[in-house]
Amino acid sequence: MWERLSPGSVANRVEQQIMQAIDSGRLSPGDRLPPEREFAELLGVSRPTVREAIGALKARGVVRVVHGRGVFIAEPETTRELREALATRHHSISELFAMREVLEVPAAGWAAERQDAEALQRVADVLKTMKEVADQVPRDFDRLQELDAAFHLAIVEAAGNKFLQQTLGVLQRILNEGMQTTLMVPGRVEKSREDHQRILDALLAGDPDAARQAALSHVHAARATALQRLEERAGSQS
Repeated sequence: MWERLSPGSVANRVEQQIMQAIDSGRLSPGDRLPPEREFAELLGVSRPTVREAIGALKARGVVRVVHGRGVFIAEPETTRELREALATRHHSISELFAMREVLEVPAAGWAAERQDAEALQRVADVLKTMKEVADQVPRDFDRLQELDAAFHLAIVEAAGNKFLQQTLGVLQRILNEGMQTTLMVPGRVEKSREDHQRILDALLAGDPDAARQAALSHVHAARATALQRLEERAGSQS
């Protein structure tokens, strides 16, 4: 991941390497940078140079320093602000699913148009794993929920829009925290599997219209199931 720097390099070159690793996805929020001494040796610079670069990135909110543990990539400010804003306001399930529609439908179309083979393979791999987990007895619904979210995030990643990816990630977490997975509803796992397969088929075929339609149908079906589940829960408590 790291490129040895020439003797004349300064702290901003170290900053640039770290930022490039983040922008390319090689480093994600929560990942730890190498220890200072090791990092300096990897880059061929002095420890004070590494310290200066880390200090500059910390001031910008790119990294956070945890004393005794190391330096970690921080959550992007835009993602943090969005998460805090959504978490401190009341949103209905309908509003949250409407936001999913806004994000996921165009993302599916862009992913089909872009045809990033490596990214689409990741989408296919997640779906394959999800099918394997769904066939296990008993079903691990927590794991299925994680894979369901990963499938949709992989599509957004294939669309090549990092802000969409961050936004959908926040939205998925809020939905997951607010209610139990709809995959627990009888028949939902099978229906979701069919929906996901249609989306993947359209992506691999490079058909943006079919990908958008498949994503739209899937979000609508998930929303209907979520609302039904909430109504049933409310009825049982009344």
